[in-house]
Amino acid sequence: MADTELLNELVAVEERGWDSLCDGTGAEFYGALMTGDAVMVLANGAVLDRGEVVAALKDSPPWRTYEIREPRLVDVGVHSKILVYTGVGYRDGDEPAFTGRMSSVYLRAGGEWKLALYQQTPIPD
Repeated sequence: MADTELLNELVAVEERGWDSLCDGTGAEFYGALMTGDAVMVLANGAVLDRGEVVAALKDSPPWRTYEIREPRLVDVGVHSKILVYTGVGYRDGDEPAFTGRMSSVYLRAGGEWKLALYQQTPIPD
């Protein structure tokens, strides 16, 4: 698979994740996408396992919209890739946008991409 095609495929997976965070279905989406031992390392320093992510997303306010900027792939093996990009998330109201560097480690399992690690680092205003 060409790098551009693979990049587009993983950006599409990431967009489905952001879309789920906008429409309130993030808990279900990430519960299915994450590997059993996956973790998310959040901007506030929290490290959440899959169960904690699902529980947290059930109570999280939705995002209004988002942007994925400058995505690129890091090749770490035949069945694993890292998607790195700048993410910008907007909530409703006067709350400022969240902007951060995002990294998602994906593993190919059973013909599907699974999320093993997600990490976000905030970019100061």
